[in-house]
Amino acid sequence: MKRLERNGLGATFLRSAKSLCLAAVMGVSILAAGCAEHHYEYRYYDPYYHDYHEWRGGEVEFYQRWAIETHRDPHRDFRKLSHEEQREYWQWRHNH
Repeated sequence: MKRLERNGLGATFLRSAKSLCLAAVMGVSILAAGCAEHHYEYRYYDPYYHDYHEWRGGEVEFYQRWAIETHRDPHRDFRKLSHEEQREYWQWRHNH
């Protein structure tokens, strides 16, 4: 009789726990995928064009291109540029 109880109640609990864990993992991954679409690392307000710029993964390519064209270090962090250099970049970016 103990064997029956152990297999019945214990197995039911174990199946429920596994199902709950699986559902939690799937839920978190679905939420993470949905949030990734709207994720950006930095957000800048451009007072000259009166708009916001979101620094996403693809922006790095444009920034490096601008840096090379203007003879600047393409590996320098954008946030370390002076306000004037940042303004120059966004002006260039609006034209490309």
